[in-house]
Amino acid sequence: MRRYLAIVAACLCCASAASAMDIPTRKAGQWEIKMQFMDGKLPARAMRQCIDQATDKMMNSSIGGDAGSHCSKREIKNVGGTMVVDSVCQFGAGTTTSHAVVSGSFDSAYEVDVTSTRKGGPPIPGMAPNHTTHMKITAKWLGPCPAGTRAGDIMMGNGMKMNILDLQKMRGVPPR
Repeated sequence: MRRYLAIVAACLCCASAASAMDIPTRKAGQWEIKMQFMDGKLPARAMRQCIDQATDKMMNSSIGGDAGSHCSKREIKNVGGTMVVDSVCQFGAGTTTSHAVVSGSFDSAYEVDVTSTRKGGPPIPGMAPNHTTHMKITAKWLGPCPAGTRAGDIMMGNGMKMNILDLQKMRGVPPR
């Protein structure tokens, strides 16, 4: 379970390097997100997220705190209809430098191609210290959230279910 949480946290951190005001919110409902690690060292992962506007803004702006206060560089540019995000962020004792290209629609389907280099800090399970990760994320809107789910629910491919709002509360981070 720790490995899944580490992978989810790493992916969400890479995807949330920009502030909520810079990245449009996704359409409310259930999204299927597939992550493919291009180095082949970690298997592809899939999850489903149930979001509303508030939880999506929270996930974009905060994974354990305001990403903006941890980033010395955050540049978002519109280049030929795609969003290009470059960032340098400090997470604990480690520094992550990321370059992401986002294309598609936040109402139906989008892709993120992100390369991140992490230096320093404690090791992440399954990743070498001072490593570079190339990941492709594809996301597709599936429709309204199914009965029995609530905004913030993340359903992993292995059947594990967690809620990002509950995780924030456990860490003592007030809801936004």
